[in-house]
Amino acid sequence: MSTRRPPGAATLRRYLLFQVPGWIVVGSGLAAAVRWWELAPGWALAAFAAWLAKDAVLYPITRRAYEPDGFAPHGPIGERGVADTAVDGEGWVHVGPERWRARRAAGAGPIAAGAPVRVVGLRGHELEVEPENDEAP
Repeated sequence: MSTRRPPGAATLRRYLLFQVPGWIVVGSGLAAAVRWWELAPGWALAAFAAWLAKDAVLYPITRRAYEPDGFAPHGPIGERGVADTAVDGEGWVHVGPERWRARRAAGAGPIAAGAPVRVVGLRGHELEVEPENDEAP
C-alpha cells in the first residue's frame, strides 16, 4: 500500500515551509516594534495578519514553482515544432512561439532545417527532439 501524498498536499507543505523564515523575521520585527517603539499590539497583529494573507494570495500564483519533481509540468514534451537549423547532434527548433536549443534524441536520424519535429524529452533548457512521423497519431 502506498503512503504517497497527492501532489497538492506536498506542494502546499513545501510552500509553507519556505514561508516560515519570513514569518519568523516579520514576527520578530513586529515584536521588537511593540516593545521598543511602542507600536500598538493591535497594529502589529494586523500587520502580521496582512503578511499571512499576502502568502495565501500568492500561493495559487507561485504553486507550480513549489511542486516536487514528478508533478511539475516539464516544458513542451509531446509538442510539435519545426527545425530552424539542421539538428545533427545539436541545433535550434521552434516550438510554438519559442525558439529552443535542441538535441537529436537517441536513435533518431539527422533532422534537416525546416523539417517538422516532435519533442520527446527535456534536459535542463535543451529539448530532445526526433523527426515528426506522418504516420504518428
